[in-house]
Amino acid sequence: MFHRTPGVLRAMVAVAMVATCGMAVNAATQDAGKAATASAPMPTAIQTAKRVFLGNAGVDGMSIPAFRMSGDVNQPYNWFYAAMKNWGRYELVGSPADADLVFEISFAAPLVGADKLATFAPHLRLEILDAKTHFVLWTIVEPVEGAYRKATWEKNFTSGMTNLVSDLKNIAGETQTASK
Repeated sequence: MFHRTPGVLRAMVAVAMVATCGMAVNAATQDAGKAATASAPMPTAIQTAKRVFLGNAGVDGMSIPAFRMSGDVNQPYNWFYAAMKNWGRYELVGSPADADLVFEISFAAPLVGADKLATFAPHLRLEILDAKTHFVLWTIVEPVEGAYRKATWEKNFTSGMTNLVSDLKNIAGETQTASK
């Protein structure tokens, strides 16, 4: 039979209490995180803005050759501009001084991973800035699947751009206004 000394019993009780408290704190933190996520406010400027300036933050150095081969180094900007025109939610203006918001679109394909396992992670990035304060209000990053064939690239890029604009529509409250 195992002989328990008072010191061993105290240690066992202490470990049990720490474990129990840790589980309680973890559960409370998870509940608080869920509540905070559910009630986090959206920047109202995104939903109330009327006029937007579209900025072209360009393409990273790793991606320039691919866009040159496709014939349009400004493809992310041109496609995003067309998508915004088609959506019609915001009036597109020619100067940041005339805008409520600045949407800055860019494309990057950073090398991620280590050594021989490294791979590219192409993505579109949209930063939404308050035109008056220049503060970033929101950032949307949408992955774009890589491709070897031009037709596959066009399909993947279109899918990434469609998803990015869909994300923007969600935060701009289009689904809320559509249901009213």
